[in-house]
Amino acid sequence: MDPSRPASAETQWVCRALDRHEASLLRYTVRLLGGDVEAARDVVQEAFVKLIQQDREAVEGHLAPWLYRVCRNAALDRIRKEHRMQTSLPEITGRNGRTGAAEATAGDSPADRAHQPESRSRLMAGLADLPERQREVLRLKFQGDLSYREIAEIMDLTVSHVGVLIHTAIQTLRSRMTGSAHPSEAKANPSA
Repeated sequence: MDPSRPASAETQWVCRALDRHEASLLRYTVRLLGGDVEAARDVVQEAFVKLIQQDREAVEGHLAPWLYRVCRNAALDRIRKEHRMQTSLPEITGRNGRTGAAEATAGDSPADRAHQPESRSRLMAGLADLPERQREVLRLKFQGDLSYREIAEIMDLTVSHVGVLIHTAIQTLRSRMTGSAHPSEAKANPSA
């Protein structure tokens, strides 16, 4: 782009979207991809390339959910593709060790710093034990700062189902952190 020419309104809009959403999309996508930061960067970059190609009016009112959905779909496509490629090979590296790169991208807010290391590790272990859909709604709600409606749109769920998933996940984490048995854990549906 020629620096002497003023940026178009469309270019400015995409740049504002990039500034506002890139970091949270990257954190979300890194976790979806099991800590693979480079793959997550590629997915987020692809999402913004698609945004440039979109008609602005088509996504203007729901830009954040649209970007999250594009990243989610691209990440899930990558996971499926990798899974197909690895089904005939023995698993050499474990993708469940999410504390490495994924933890490095976690926020460094005062709340994060206030937690003692053992509390944080218990929380991370508790999150890792949650069903994938519950982990994903928590990421979208608390990292992406999205509404239940936006999460429902991204994950193709009803708003009430999103609420149930978030409530169940928080209750399960709370009971695990305090060491008390959560009454619904025994009958919880792992795919919930």
